[in-house]
Amino acid sequence: MTNGTENKEPAKKSNFIHLQIEQDLKDNKNNGRVHTRFPPEPNGYLHIGHAKSICLNFGIAEKFGGKCNLRFDDTNPTKEEMEYVDSIMKDVRWLGFDWEDRLFYASDYFGKLYDFAVQLINEGKAYVDDQGAETISQQKGTPTRPGMESPFRDRSSEENLDLFQRMAAGEFDEGARVLRAKIDMASPNMHMRDPIIYRIMKAHHHRTGGKWQVYPMYDFAHGQSDYWEGITHSVCTLEFEVHRPLYNWFIDQLIEGDYRPRQVEFARLNLTYTVMSKRRLLELVKEGYVNGWDDPRMPTISGLRRRGYTPESIRSFSDRIGVTKVDGMIDVSLLEYSVRDHLNKTAQRVMGVLNPMKVIITNYPEGQEEEHDAINNPEDPEMGSRKVSFSRELYIEQEDFMEDPPRKFFRLALGREVRLRYAYFITCNDVIKDKDGNITELHCTYDPASRGGNSPDGRKVKATLHWVSVKHAVKAEVRLYDRLFNDEDPGGHKDVDFKEFLNPDSLNVLPECFIEPFVSDAKPLDNFQFERLGYFNLDFDSTPGKPVFNRTVPLRDSWTKEQNK
Repeated sequence: MTNGTENKEPAKKSNFIHLQIEQDLKDNKNNGRVHTRFPPEPNGYLHIGHAKSICLNFGIAEKFGGKCNLRFDDTNPTKEEMEYVDSIMKDVRWLGFDWEDRLFYASDYFGKLYDFAVQLINEGKAYVDDQGAETISQQKGTPTRPGMESPFRDRSSEENLDLFQRMAAGEFDEGARVLRAKIDMASPNMHMRDPIIYRIMKAHHHRTGGKWQVYPMYDFAHGQSDYWEGITHSVCTLEFEVHRPLYNWFIDQLIEGDYRPRQVEFARLNLTYTVMSKRRLLELVKEGYVNGWDDPRMPTISGLRRRGYTPESIRSFSDRIGVTKVDGMIDVSLLEYSVRDHLNKTAQRVMGVLNPMKVIITNYPEGQEEEHDAINNPEDPEMGSRKVSFSRELYIEQEDFMEDPPRKFFRLALGREVRLRYAYFITCNDVIKDKDGNITELHCTYDPASRGGNSPDGRKVKATLHWVSVKHAVKAEVRLYDRLFNDEDPGGHKDVDFKEFLNPDSLNVLPECFIEPFVSDAKPLDNFQFERLGYFNLDFDSTPGKPVFNRTVPLRDSWTKEQNK
């Protein structure tokens, strides 16, 4: 079920769903078949919670030698767009999964679903209700009080069929009538109290156009689609557990022989410092709080991809958090750890300076240049090394120098010696300032005998700084992304708009940074570790001569420490 990614991952942990499937196989249910599906609604972009479901469903098929379908549950044309369909297919493929020739849509079954509705009407198990949605909702009762039967519940099958056919022909206005299953208005399960299965919607569908004037409800279409596709295990999130009796009731009306799909529920993913509701994410996009669905601050798969997350890191995260039957909150730092862990092993190292301060090596000959060997990735010797250019004028980070340093500051200061990574020991001798007292450059001397950053006499220095040569550096824009919210559970506060907890410092743009020229040939989404600074990747906004880099994550989880102060 994977698309042949090079990095082989360790075997997935077993979970309660795997154990159920193993038992089904032992009992020879469904003739030993395992067939799952990932069924997104094309009404928004997928987020990290969907990634967990993708990994689970395709992972089950992979583990048990089965199959996994991709099926779009496109039953609400007012909220669905081809843009979302295309983005979902891109996300699933990017994560490393392949549905092969098994791409389906609920709309593929609109004709069969309509015929099934007619069957229920003819069997006296469905009726047309002329009441409005609000009235029907009021008549449903409460979990402790039975519902009231509709005055239209006992219409004849002939009258119901005539009305339903006229609904489908577009004769009635939206909201004028609905088709309901006739089950049990006294059931303790509210979903079994004569649920609506068809409503009138005079909307253009992204696949069927204007062919249909009535559309099935999700609960009605979902189980039947599973049945017709031969799905054995319909894996869904925990909120659908109360829908399972209705899922089974519809299947009972269709079933022929021993085969039937089995619905299995697991806890959805909830992450700290984010929201996972499509409605809320859409609100952030439409109201301009973020720059689209793929904004690197968004928990969408497209946002994580643009920020520099890798498919391997997301799959590893999904495996780490496991699969349970109990809702809970996962700390987003575990997701950040997962991408650090992967990028530490795979990301190309380079040196970049985000807040530059010029350093002039006064005893280095003017016009002279030289190259030094730099390790591409100490975690992977096969990545080899590269050459970095050294010259008289360099950039270092502003924060790596203090004119009057505190006792525990070990970086560059007047009269102090430090190591330049891969190059030489330097000592700061003078500080040059403008008329306003701002430091414009540092004058330093270097020890020619310390080439490669090693002292021939064995003397020690307490700090090693990264740097770039002024003459050779590539100028770049760097976007420092942080968490979108500054509250652990922004959506969990009663009577408080979740947007009140937006982090005002979630994006900081640095327009004039300098990176070593190794990045000149980078392509969008290429990952790098800027030494001492964090993990970054090249953004799609880059243009020739003006690269733009996104910070994926810092090297360490400084956020948690800051919040716990």
